[in-house]
Amino acid sequence: MPPPKLSIVIPAYNESARIERTLDRVMSCVQDMGWDAEVLVVDDGSQDGTASIVEHWMTMYPRLRLVRNPGNRGKGYSVRNGLLQAAGDIVMFTDADLSAPMEEAELLVAAIHGGADIAIGSRWLDKTRQTTHQPIYRRFFGRCFNAVTRMAMGLPFKDTQCGFKAFTKASAQVIFRLQRIERWGFDPEILFLARKLNMVVQEVPVSWGHDERSRISYLKDGMKMLEEIVLIRWNFLTGKYDDAIAKMDVQRHAAAGRSARS
Repeated sequence: MPPPKLSIVIPAYNESARIERTLDRVMSCVQDMGWDAEVLVVDDGSQDGTASIVEHWMTMYPRLRLVRNPGNRGKGYSVRNGLLQAAGDIVMFTDADLSAPMEEAELLVAAIHGGADIAIGSRWLDKTRQTTHQPIYRRFFGRCFNAVTRMAMGLPFKDTQCGFKAFTKASAQVIFRLQRIERWGFDPEILFLARKLNMVVQEVPVSWGHDERSRISYLKDGMKMLEEIVLIRWNFLTGKYDDAIAKMDVQRHAAAGRSARS
C-alpha cells in the first residue's frame, strides 16, 4: 500500500472518557473529506482503557494505528514519537479534545501546499472564529505566557501553544529529531528551531472552542513552561542544537555514501 498523503497524530493520556468521540469525529472527517490519511494515536502510558479502546477501533479502520510510549513521558514526547513514525507527505498533530475542528486541517494543508514548511493553527489571528471562549483568567494567563514567550524566544507568532500544527515530512524529521523539551513547553522549542533553520512557518487562523476538561494548570504548568523556555535558550547558547545538527549532517552524508556505493 502506498504511503498516505496526510498523517494525523493524536497524543493521548488517560483519555478513555472522550477518545471514542474523538476517533468518531476524526475518522468520519477523513472519510467525508476524502482524505488519503492515516491516524496515529500515541498513548502516553495511560492507566485507563485508552489503549484498548483504540485497539477496538483499529479493527474497523485499517489506517488507524496505536503508538505506545515507554511510560508517561509528556505531550512533547508523544507528539515527537508519533510524527517521527508517521508516513504521510504532510504530518500534523491535534489535541484529543479537538478544540480546533478536524475539518480545519484543510487550512493547514493548504498553507503547506502554498510553500510553508510548517503551518500552525492560531486562536488569536481572528478572534471571531472562537466558538467557545476560555474563562477570563485562562485568557489572561495564556496571553501573558505567549507575550513572554515571544519576547524571550524572538518569535513573531500570536499563538505558539495551539495544539494544531502541520509539517512537511522533511521538516518534521529535522525539527523533531532536534527537540529536547518533552512536556508542555515543546511548542516554543520547535518554532524556535524552525526559525533558526530558516524554515517557512505560516500562522493560520482556525476555529477553536475551549474545552473545560483541559488539563493545563496555568500556575503549575505555566511555571514549568517558563523554566523550559530558559532551558531552550541555554541549549541554544551552549551549542547543543548545533551539535545535534552537525551529528545529523554527518549521518546523512554517511547514508548518502553507502547508497552511492551500493
